[in-house]
Amino acid sequence: MQTSPAHVAHHGDREIETIEEFDATVSARGTLAGFRVQAVDLTDRTRELLASDTTGAVFLGCPMRENAATKVRADGALVFPPLPDLPFDPYRGRLYTPEELFASLDEGYEATPDALAYDWFRRTGADGDIYASMLRSVHDDAVSDALDELLRGDRVVGVMGGHAMARGTDTYAGAARLGRALARAGFTVATGGGPGAMEAANLGAYAAPYRDGMLDEACELLAKAPSFVPSVTDWARGAFEVRERWPRGNGSVGIPTWFYGHEPPNAFASHIAKYFANATREDGLLARSNAGVVFLPGAAGTVQEIFDNTTPNYYESRGEPAPMVLVDRVHWTERLPAWPLLQALARDRPMESRITLVDRIEDAPEALDRLSRK
Repeated sequence: MQTSPAHVAHHGDREIETIEEFDATVSARGTLAGFRVQAVDLTDRTRELLASDTTGAVFLGCPMRENAATKVRADGALVFPPLPDLPFDPYRGRLYTPEELFASLDEGYEATPDALAYDWFRRTGADGDIYASMLRSVHDDAVSDALDELLRGDRVVGVMGGHAMARGTDTYAGAARLGRALARAGFTVATGGGPGAMEAANLGAYAAPYRDGMLDEACELLAKAPSFVPSVTDWARGAFEVRERWPRGNGSVGIPTWFYGHEPPNAFASHIAKYFANATREDGLLARSNAGVVFLPGAAGTVQEIFDNTTPNYYESRGEPAPMVLVDRVHWTERLPAWPLLQALARDRPMESRITLVDRIEDAPEALDRLSRK
């Protein structure tokens, strides 16, 4: 998958998100006027800050020395100071990595930044505090911005499915093979970033550069901890064990939420866009799946995702309808009959030629390719 290189001012919006971009901007332009500097440690850039025009600049969570902060404020810049007491950085300029969210896993999952952020969310989510609400909103907007930068130009396929799919099952292995096939076909795999079907698809994308047998071996290793219940710690350690054994996996994206904080993110998504607001996360995941979505068997959440995706395809509010592939005929026609309703909605509309139902997960890549050519 494509990643955003370090350069001066991402896509013309005058953002600086790394120290390398800061140095390049100062060197090339000699001014920071009007720039937005996001979560960059400027403690050792006092000389540059004192010597540069920072009129109209905005510094979001950038540590700097007091004399530098005084000077840039005098220039008329806005300085939003770092908030060291928070378990997350609301101004972050990059997506999360598994290593970042699972830091301190050796002490147990409860000690990780992911768990600490969920604890903060639970404490502040229901008290109506405008300050905490603002911090969550700023964080989620920063994550969306980073996600857009990462995926620019990529062909993204979303893989949706439930969290209950256990490691060690045939369905888990099938979802992993799907992720691998999509990645090998040049797609960027995006999932809801959690356990079950989501982890399986991210695992498959991770396994794409390796020989086919690697995925079977990885699934066997992971089966020792089939679920994140009862122990998230053991479940996550199993994933990192696989990553250590095969360290050069392919990239993919996970888009989870602290709203469902009892579901941890999976460690096979190399880029994790974790949100506080689930509605923002759901819509963002589907909106960015520009090459189509595969819906594996799931429950209420997956049904919701089917019709969240159907609405813009029905009204063509995002342009041409994107392919939708539902997997498992019995599941989607008998257990949870979403397919007949989807067919009825699509009838005589452009999206009718972009939806299909397949029996086997192995048929999904070909179906996706066929629909995208219609």
